[in-house]
Amino acid sequence: MPEEIEVRAEGPLRIITLNRPDSLNSVNDALHSGLAKLWPQLNEDRDARAAVITGNGRAFSAGGDFAYLEELRQDADLRAKSIAHGRELVLGMVRCRIPVVAAVNGPAVGLGCSLVALSDVVYIGEKAYLADPHVQVGLVAADGGPLTWPLHTSMHWAKEYAFTGARIKAERALEMGLANHIVADPLAEAVACAERIAKLPRQAVENTKRLFNLQVERAVLASLDFATTAEEMSFQSEDFRAIVAELNAGKA
Repeated sequence: MPEEIEVRAEGPLRIITLNRPDSLNSVNDALHSGLAKLWPQLNEDRDARAAVITGNGRAFSAGGDFAYLEELRQDADLRAKSIAHGRELVLGMVRCRIPVVAAVNGPAVGLGCSLVALSDVVYIGEKAYLADPHVQVGLVAADGGPLTWPLHTSMHWAKEYAFTGARIKAERALEMGLANHIVADPLAEAVACAERIAKLPRQAVENTKRLFNLQVERAVLASLDFATTAEEMSFQSEDFRAIVAELNAGKA
């Protein structure tokens, strides 16, 4: 794994930490590529029985790094790689044989929000929130909320938050079915949950997860090709160019 992702073994658990705390774990090329490669590696780790995913510092992930978004706009090869990796990331999480418990320790935005949606159990901090602002920056969310939110919540709620990019506070996330528990210490609670799962019979746990995720995989595959094509087109739009230029100017 790149230094932007830390994977720590604790017995049968794998603790995955997004590790760019100085930028609120925003997504750059290394982090995005690493996440695409992570899930097949977990599948091959026969000692792993459950995983926890969290963020280092104050955020789970603040979403796409503004400089990375500009690189994607300008570099067709990087853009093609990113879109391919986005597809691999989604399908990798859906097909991951071990349960993944999300510890949402702070804002989970953009790809961070997607990682939460693709996890199996979600513990969210009292002041944390979810948000998918793809549309706000002029992008189609090929690996975002629209892929899986309709499986977790009502279509009306999914559309509202995908269209507007508005923050989904912890209480609303619980109400909508996007989180399981609101807790004071998400990482401790997520680890405790993963430890309970890891003690259960392996074959029963893994095949029960697969039974659930066959439904998720079918839903994702029904829309993923359209989503990735639409995202590629949106990366080249004038709206995206203007919004990213404004974001980077504001950051400077």
